[in-house]
Amino acid sequence: MARKAVSTAPEIPPILLLGINAPYNKIKNIDGYFEEFISLARTNDLPTDHTMLIKLRDIDHAYFITKGKLAEIKEYCDKNNVEEVIISEPLTAVQERNLSNLLNCRVFDRTQLILEIFEKAAQSAEGKKQVAIAMLQHKKSRLAGKGIHLAQQRGIRGLRSGSGETLKEQEVRHIAEHILKLKKQLKQIEKSRETQRKRRLLANVPLISLIGYTNAGKSTLLNTLTKSNVLAEDKLFATLDTTTRELYLESKKFGIISDTVGFIQLLPHQLVEAFKSTLSELKYSDLLLVVVDSSDPNWQEHIEVVHQILNELEIDKPILYVFNKIDKIEDLESFKTTIDQFQPHVLVSTKTPNSLDTLKNALLEWKSKKTTTNNQ
Repeated sequence: MARKAVSTAPEIPPILLLGINAPYNKIKNIDGYFEEFISLARTNDLPTDHTMLIKLRDIDHAYFITKGKLAEIKEYCDKNNVEEVIISEPLTAVQERNLSNLLNCRVFDRTQLILEIFEKAAQSAEGKKQVAIAMLQHKKSRLAGKGIHLAQQRGIRGLRSGSGETLKEQEVRHIAEHILKLKKQLKQIEKSRETQRKRRLLANVPLISLIGYTNAGKSTLLNTLTKSNVLAEDKLFATLDTTTRELYLESKKFGIISDTVGFIQLLPHQLVEAFKSTLSELKYSDLLLVVVDSSDPNWQEHIEVVHQILNELEIDKPILYVFNKIDKIEDLESFKTTIDQFQPHVLVSTKTPNSLDTLKNALLEWKSKKTTTNNQ
């Protein structure tokens, strides 16, 4: 029998992007939250033809989604031959399994979506290892939702060692061993970074760190300040790997400036854990530049997310708020009044490099005060 010609371009099955307004989500602009979810899907090269937005008053322990809404989603999936459902919220392993069975679709949650984006975006050996650890930890948590076949025994019963190891136990052990191996490799990279850090401290070179919500413009700001060409794209998590450049102001070496991975609301805890070795560098920063996308309606929530993660990492350092993309703000005077609570701050736009003079002056003033304090 002749084989059918196989298309080289793989067909993407119908995917439903299910945005959920959960009762725990206190964000003011929920439409912006949903748009961020759609942007995550686009960043992961997923089609956005099928979307559904629902509001939940309660969370169902077994399915996350309440029965009435489930019937509505089931009907949509059957009608449109949906094969995958991606949900905007993190799910437990049991909820994911139950939804997959009920909808007769593969179901993935927000955590899996972000992990896949990180996996594609990681470029350095360190970044790849960090993401691999996060992926393995997530996979390990999902074993609880697997079928009974993973509970079947493998091995010989009746020996002194007892019953054989179950497939699930074997898989858990294999994942744990792989994670341990990757963590040991990260430790070696960390030792190298420690050596570099000691040299910088001995030379008394200030370290400035750019932090902020994903797509706030940190990489573009780094490029403009240092005349570099770090990858800067208008998409979520374009940059994962920490990038460090020398910063010169007034034709003199001012210090070192470092770009970091962008934050996001409900950033999977596996990623926070995996990237702690990199983010711990913030503890050795002399100044944190919190870059904010001023044009985003949810910019205040974005600042809250940054502070939440800094608190989780137990990082308490001087902060300068850098309100970026002010060229996109219509009522600038009203905006200036709103941001008055965030001190100290500067307003900039990388579209108009001259506006960065306010940032450069603020940095020079900060260093002058720091030098005066150290000399007293």
